Parts: sequence; structure tokens; C-alpha cells
Amino acid sequence: MAKRSKAAYMISAVALQYDLHPQTLRLYEREGLLKPSRSDGNTRLYTEEDLERLEVILKLTRELGVNLAGVEIILNMREKMEEMQRQIEQFVASLNEELVHQTRPQPSTSNSLVPVNRSFGIVPVATPASKTRKKKI
Repeated sequence: MAKRSKAAYMISAVALQYDLHPQTLRLYEREGLLKPSRSDGNTRLYTEEDLERLEVILKLTRELGVNLAGVEIILNMREKMEEMQRQIEQFVASLNEELVHQTRPQPSTSNSLVPVNRSFGIVPVATPASKTRKKKI
């Protein structure tokens, strides 16, 4: 298949390019498999994303023999998997940011009068046992 520009394509051009009848494209739209945009004159306009989706539909139906109900399920699962992948990538990015933040050198606390725990702030200092003993009467 020829390389496409960033334009939108009319139904006749798409049908010709993919060796389909325009009614097949209309059927895919009725079934919710494709959602082409519309021009002011209500002409269907297929974008690059629509054509990529159409290629998946055609591969599933022509090469793998999947019926349209199966195509719908597969396309929905692909969308869910892509969304989960985006969420995982965001989670990994936030973990990486946290790791970078955690491993940054902290300012020296060796001259502090009160020991500082870097995770929780000030740590109470134990008082010496001699100061806490009760006096005998």
C-alpha cells in the first residue's frame, strides 16, 4: 500500500486503495468499527488513524477469518491494552522520578546539634541514664 500524506481521504479513494466496495466501509461505520469524520457537506473523511484501523480490520477479516463481532472485541481489547500500557509507562516514569529524588545527595547533618533522620525529620535523642535515675530518700 502506498505511503499516505497527512490529509483526509474520501470514501471512494479509500475503497479504491484497499480494494473494497464503499458499502463495506459504510457497514464498518454502522457497526462502530470505523468512525470517519465528516466535512461540511457531510462527506466521510478518513484520517491516517482511520486507515491504520481499517488495515487492522482487513487483516483480521481477510487473513485471519475473524467475523465483525470478533473484530469489535479485538479492537476494544487493543484499545484497553494501549491505555494500560500508557498507565504503566506513567507509573514507571513517576517511580523513576521518585528514585532520582531519593538518591540525590542530602545536605550534611554531621554538624547538627540534633541527629536528623533523613526520612522522618528530627529523631528524639535518648537522655543519659544518670539524669533519669530517681534519687533515693
